[in-house]
Amino acid sequence: MRQAMDLVLWERFQRELRTIAASIRSDAEGRYAGAEPGWQARVEWTLLCIENIASQLTEGRPKQAGGG
Repeated sequence: MRQAMDLVLWERFQRELRTIAASIRSDAEGRYAGAEPGWQARVEWTLLCIENIASQLTEGRPKQAGGG
């Protein structure tokens, strides 16, 4: 029971991180043209880090029935 509750929390956190990354990506895309050199690369690196963290949250864990 405890493991199932933990998995639900990890999956929720994973979804929230991906939502944050999508929001950052959306906000940043319109700013690339006028940004200082290297700014786009830093944004993309940050998004990659967020996605990697989100992926690792449930890596190797069985999927919750009816969730995900």
